[in-house]
Amino acid sequence: MASPSANLWVLLGLGLAGILLMTRKLKKVVKEDFGAFVERLQLLPPPQPAPPKAPHPLTGLSFAVSDLFDIYGYVTGFGNPDWARTHDAASRTSPVVAALVEGGATCVGKTVIDEMAYSISGENKHYGAPTNPAAPERVPGGSSSGAAVAVAANLVDFSLGIDTVGGVRVPAGFCGIIGFRPSHGAVSHMGIIPVSASLDTVGWFAKDPNILRRVGHVMLQLPFAVQRSPRQIIMADDCLQLLKIPADRVAQVVIQSTEKLFGRQILKHENVEEYFDSKVPSLKAFHSKKANGQLKTSSIRLLANIMQLIQRHEFKHNHEEWISSVKPILDPAISAQIHEMMEMSETEIENCQSVRNEMRSAVNSLLKDDGILVIPTVADPPPKLGGKEILSEDYQSRAYSLLSLASMSGCCQVSIPLGFHDKCPVSVSFIARHGGDRFLLDTVQTMYPSLKEQSDITAKSKLSSNVVSQERSAEIAKEKGNQAFKDKQWQKAISFYTEAIKISGNNATYYSNRAAAYLELGSYLQAEADCTKAINLDKKNVKAYLRRGTAREMLGYYNEAIEDFRYALVLEPTNRRAALSADRLRKLFQ
Repeated sequence: MASPSANLWVLLGLGLAGILLMTRKLKKVVKEDFGAFVERLQLLPPPQPAPPKAPHPLTGLSFAVSDLFDIYGYVTGFGNPDWARTHDAASRTSPVVAALVEGGATCVGKTVIDEMAYSISGENKHYGAPTNPAAPERVPGGSSSGAAVAVAANLVDFSLGIDTVGGVRVPAGFCGIIGFRPSHGAVSHMGIIPVSASLDTVGWFAKDPNILRRVGHVMLQLPFAVQRSPRQIIMADDCLQLLKIPADRVAQVVIQSTEKLFGRQILKHENVEEYFDSKVPSLKAFHSKKANGQLKTSSIRLLANIMQLIQRHEFKHNHEEWISSVKPILDPAISAQIHEMMEMSETEIENCQSVRNEMRSAVNSLLKDDGILVIPTVADPPPKLGGKEILSEDYQSRAYSLLSLASMSGCCQVSIPLGFHDKCPVSVSFIARHGGDRFLLDTVQTMYPSLKEQSDITAKSKLSSNVVSQERSAEIAKEKGNQAFKDKQWQKAISFYTEAIKISGNNATYYSNRAAAYLELGSYLQAEADCTKAINLDKKNVKAYLRRGTAREMLGYYNEAIEDFRYALVLEPTNRRAALSADRLRKLFQ
């Protein structure tokens, strides 16, 4: 029978093992959650209707909502613990969320947003940054960061977010999923905390274009209609030049996909800045000028400035009283912007409204009912976590210039993933006229498979070109080694051959040539090892057998050397050196 002390040690061991197991399980849960959720819950759909009625359109799908949608009985946190502390639980569920649940989907939780939905980085100092599944060391993008991550990590089938100045489009681009910003006013804002009401839209994320479209039909309350395809696809060439990766990486995928599906005749190229200069005269009221009278701000960058001015003005109008009374702990960057906000005059507000009206008219005139404008979703790859890059004026200027086109015109836009470049997600955006949401959803469903196919082809061709480039570099290094060998610079030759091997380590010639240089230096063990590697890569490399035979002879491995010379003769019966060496060694040692 075991002693009491032994039993105690067993119990302690089991207890420690249990704690360790629970800790591992907890870490696994946190890791699987990707930091996307602030609160888990469950809103179940109603029972399915009895046949012959059709099942609910979203049956079997799960979704999550950003933490600024009201859900009955839960406090809407708005990305700030002081807001959550000073507000009561919602007395009703947002009609948008209720419609999706009634449509057959199950809501499983609320997701992290940027603090007060006021940034595009996805980093919240109170709740942390959800882990970007596509690029874990980089930001997920905001403001609807958790909603995008939940979809990208396959935690839900789709999710809801708010897009004011890019809150859905940016995280969709950064996380490599589809993100849809509908036409302004197309989806109800009731039961949602406003950021900037004249810019706010309720957007959604999905990985599957079919799910994106199914959700869209419920969100937009669309009746059945025949699916339509675009009759013109306009490449915004000047916007594509803002990209910090090769523009062709995006443009060629869209062009090739378009040609394959619809033919080249529907493709068109446009300099949108020149177009908006002529179609949006109200922009001139905001132009600041140099001393010589020349415009110093481009139209789309100016448009971005106006968009941010509107956002700040309306955000201050909505939340200044609460901020002043509660004095919450805010992110310094957000706090600084809020305190810098100036009141806009009636004239400035009217000018902003004129710009928006003219922008909508200009985009609608350009695209009509069947056109798509192609722009980058974001100009830069997602910045690294904790970096200051996303706060820089240059970064934000490029980002908001692209994002302002849909935000200021109120038109619908979708971000579509196009694979990766340098391990970061790449995306492209399609814009359709205001009210063209169904058409845009149809276009995504039609083009998505082809875009993915062309993106894969582009990635593979780039990989192939990289391989070709590496092979060429290795050959150049080998040729330099050959020249050094001819010049009897043995050590230099070894260095060049070593460089070639580092670039392309599966080439038997590089090892065999380096072995020749080692032989000249009397480094027989290294020569033998290199020849063995060369023979393993190429069983018919005669020079490698001859050089290994020589190395083995010098090392005193005579029988092995004879075998190498004999095998070289089998491969090349007329090789005089192999015949003489084998015969000489056989007479001496056999």
